[in-house]
Amino acid sequence: MKKLLIGLLAIGLSTQFYAQVTEDGELPKVIDDGMLPEVLVRATNYKYLNSVDYTEAAIPVQYLEDMAAKFDTRSSEFYEDLGDFYRVYFYIPEGTLVAAYDRNGKILYTIEKFKDVALPRDVLASVHDRFPGWTIAKDVYKVSYDVKKGSKKQYKIVLKNGKETIRIKVDEEGVFL
Repeated sequence: MKKLLIGLLAIGLSTQFYAQVTEDGELPKVIDDGMLPEVLVRATNYKYLNSVDYTEAAIPVQYLEDMAAKFDTRSSEFYEDLGDFYRVYFYIPEGTLVAAYDRNGKILYTIEKFKDVALPRDVLASVHDRFPGWTIAKDVYKVSYDVKKGSKKQYKIVLKNGKETIRIKVDEEGVFL
């Protein structure tokens, strides 16, 4: 048993001696497989994703915000390096997102609007506490992001109770506006 353990240890350590051996002593160059621009764009737009906190959002919202963060303006077939910013429109049935990018692909601002998306728990709890017995008939989620000001999120909700209808506005934390 002792010989078996020593043999396995020797084999395991000997393979690591050849891990980075090259003929000329230099490591090979990195080959660009097309993934590098996306990684750089995501790194550029991390402030946008952090500001809109897209991990807590509904799935359609996450989808469009992720598309906007990953979008590489230079690889677009319509890209022209003439202006100071480049505006791109993203559409899905649940909503739209308009994003403006600078020359380097950094998001300068966005305007987002989504209809009938799943509301966060804080918003649902706040509406339920203030309006017990009312049901949510429609909702509109609006996000505006500016690189200097951060993001502003707002929900416009239509509530129904029988034949009565009211409209309310709530921020992302459930505070009524």
